[in-house]
Amino acid sequence: MADAWMPGARCIRAQIDGGQLGGGAPRVVWLTLGADPRTVSVWSAAQRLNQEDRPTHLVWDPLTGDIAQLLPIVRAGCALGMPEYLDYEPDRLPPRPASVNREGRLCVQIGVLGTPREPFTSFQMIGLASILAWLDSWQIPRRWPAGQPAPYRQLARPRSRALWAHGGHFGASQVPECDNLGPGGIDIDHMTRLDADIARPLPEPARLASANRSRIRLAPRSRPELRPAVV
Repeated sequence: MADAWMPGARCIRAQIDGGQLGGGAPRVVWLTLGADPRTVSVWSAAQRLNQEDRPTHLVWDPLTGDIAQLLPIVRAGCALGMPEYLDYEPDRLPPRPASVNREGRLCVQIGVLGTPREPFTSFQMIGLASILAWLDSWQIPRRWPAGQPAPYRQLARPRSRALWAHGGHFGASQVPECDNLGPGGIDIDHMTRLDADIARPLPEPARLASANRSRIRLAPRSRPELRPAVV
């Protein structure tokens, strides 16, 4: 049986989710959080997303392999259609997450510490094999129906509902009814071919925190008044 919580990932559980998933082809959406993994930690990013009621399922640092899980895979996330960066303008926050968050029997949202300007596939991508192995266990096909996400500052391609219906992997910039821009021109061929059998145990969060004492923690903000998504 597949695990609703990714083995080896630290749990930083959100108090709110996007509700019950609606059924259909399973999907994975890769987002970038507009944060430099050399200065912002997974813990800080997860806390910010939880504080502002826009959690992804995973937050991943491709430089260290640190991974946090905020939601079980069987519940909808809240990040699609929301401002994707950790820094945002509060008056841009919608009253509730977009309905696209609940489409598919799975709609896994992975927030990567990085920016569209510097595709995260140019990093070491430590921990990616473990993430893909977990997604494979849920039988999410390793295909990219919409092709490579648009590179930084290139005109985004149309967000096709027909391609979205196929399921598989997508960049946030390819999701219908969303304004998300990430993750930039990542190397989808490498992500498709990577052998999940080479997955190694994830690094200990405590050891990583000790090795990265210079990392900043994002200052707290007042919580916006968001209501739980209607199921």
